Amino acid sequence: MVNRVALDIPETAPLPNLAVLDTAMLWKFWKLCRISLASESVGYEYRLITEAQSFFQKEIVINIDDAAPNIVNSPKHLNQDTKATLFSYFRAQNSAVDPARRAAAGLCLRCNVSYPLLKACQKIDSLFGGEKRFTYKDLLPFVLNDDGKSLIVLDKEAKSQLVLDGNAKTQPTNYKFFTVEVLRTFKPDSGSSMSLDNWAYFQTKQNPEIKDFLSEFGFKHLSDWAILNRARPKQIESLSERDRQLIQVFHAVYRRDRREHRSPGAKKCPDPSNSQLQEMLTSLQKQNVTVNSHAELIAELKQVAVQLKQYDVWSCREPLEIRDPDTGNEVIRQDLPHDSRDEFDVEKQEISDFLDQQLKSALTQAIEQEIRACLAKLEKSKNYAIFAQKFIPGLQLYYCQAMSLKEIVPLLGMTSWDQARRILNPGEILNNVRARTVDRLLDNTIAKAQEKGLTQIPPEPEYLKTLTEEMEAFADAEIFQEAAEEIRAGKNREMNSLYAENLRIYFNNIAPPQTGVE
Repeated sequence: MVNRVALDIPETAPLPNLAVLDTAMLWKFWKLCRISLASESVGYEYRLITEAQSFFQKEIVINIDDAAPNIVNSPKHLNQDTKATLFSYFRAQNSAVDPARRAAAGLCLRCNVSYPLLKACQKIDSLFGGEKRFTYKDLLPFVLNDDGKSLIVLDKEAKSQLVLDGNAKTQPTNYKFFTVEVLRTFKPDSGSSMSLDNWAYFQTKQNPEIKDFLSEFGFKHLSDWAILNRARPKQIESLSERDRQLIQVFHAVYRRDRREHRSPGAKKCPDPSNSQLQEMLTSLQKQNVTVNSHAELIAELKQVAVQLKQYDVWSCREPLEIRDPDTGNEVIRQDLPHDSRDEFDVEKQEISDFLDQQLKSALTQAIEQEIRACLAKLEKSKNYAIFAQKFIPGLQLYYCQAMSLKEIVPLLGMTSWDQARRILNPGEILNNVRARTVDRLLDNTIAKAQEKGLTQIPPEPEYLKTLTEEMEAFADAEIFQEAAEEIRAGKNREMNSLYAENLRIYFNNIAPPQTGVE
């Protein structure tokens, strides 16, 4: 029997196929991920949005139930079809769909898109490694600014956000929710476009506030003058003609004096002197570049420094190509010089893709190996062999229906919570899966590094130690940190991590989901 309470489904609501709900995690369409001061350890929480839940169950669940026999084994298609249906409501401009229903569909999509926004912030955090002076929690306010209460629709051209007032009339709004901006700019009808999740990740990286923040806190803390002074040719090529002329004049004067008068005790890159600024102005005038004052010149130079900082951040940390949402083709990012994608960049992207692929493969194999090892151990146990056949059903109740160990005890015919913990022990399974995943990822990465001539055979101990730490940090950021937080969450946990999803896929492949145990 399906646990309606665990799924937040009213008794009167139509009940879709449980396997579909478990696998596709459709509750993400009515629970919003938002920042939370109360949850200091993680910085976010999941908030039930009742209006989104009500709309989803009334307008969407029935359609899913009808389609379930055909797509029960294809949760990806189910998720896509559900989003497509919601977008058809949200983007509708005909009189058949009133603004309130459009806004309610938008609420469902806003809830759903909040999860890839969280993951994008966590991924940006992991990309910067030990050099950064921030965590993903510092990025969340820039993207998780949705209150989950305001009813928002788009204007006819899909260029502006409009808020519904108490009379269901639309009004312009100056405050824009980033979730809605992601939905507004997404093109669901373009067959070659990114998925909504990938589009959310791309938009997070392009968020102007995040880019400004990373420019200030995510890279080396250099003064504007130091950044201008050290500007390299490839950076300068990315600037406008006027900005290039400013840099050239700055180098001709400031860099010249810096080299000539530097001393061991000198202040690092001091502000340009008035005489230096005047010499720059004179040189610019000879090139027919008009700058009216010292203050104006300083302001323009500082603006160039901002562009160079952004170049430093992203050129060192992410692929130089993105997918064009209109054509589906890979194109060079516009915020970097078009000729800067050298062989090093190609290799770096190949390694990034390799790590993502290997991590997913390693996780799948680690889960299978660990579950088999646990079963074998139980079967050989003198005290717990009788519970071996209930091991997987118990984990299904834990991960598919988010039941607590206390709730599982009577279903498995056990005597106490402590006994259930010793038999199921989701925490120990998680730790062992993590260890197996990291080991396999490390082995495959070393093999790849040796193939490319990046390390000797066998690797040096210091190299191996550093690589192991990096692989652990990478795996934790992508998978295991979130999975551990789920287990620690307690009674109201939501099993929405990649780890939990892979467990459910594994369970569905070997046995149908368990709703109870004989």
